[in-house]
Amino acid sequence: MTHRVFEAGLSWDVVDAKWSGIQEAFHGFDPEWVANMSPSDVDHLANDARVIRNRRKIEATDANARTMLDLDSTHRGFRRYLRSFPDYDALSKDLQRQFHFLGESGVWNFLWSVDEDVPPYQEWAATHLPPKERERWEPS
Repeated sequence: MTHRVFEAGLSWDVVDAKWSGIQEAFHGFDPEWVANMSPSDVDHLANDARVIRNRRKIEATDANARTMLDLDSTHRGFRRYLRSFPDYDALSKDLQRQFHFLGESGVWNFLWSVDEDVPPYQEWAATHLPPKERERWEPS
């Protein structure tokens, strides 16, 4: 999910180029570590050259980890949370409501990347994205 957060508004190539450093700096995205980052940890990451130094996205990653852990606990598994909605659109709306920096394409791409059911890209894009955005990417 954090990959999608950092892609929001940025060149995906920039995120991909820095991704291994971002993973390292965030301790492999151990949810407990990320959810319990201190203000000092955030300051350190905001000055770490391995990371895209956008404080709001770093703080969003911390908040999103807490949300993910809460949902995991509440639903006895994060996948159970993901599968608790009647359809893709209801899940998408809830993900966008609960998680920071996660928009329409970020939700679709996140769910696709974790092997959750998503509508076929062309069908989804035709109803959820403006034409310029549709041409920007298509998963392989």
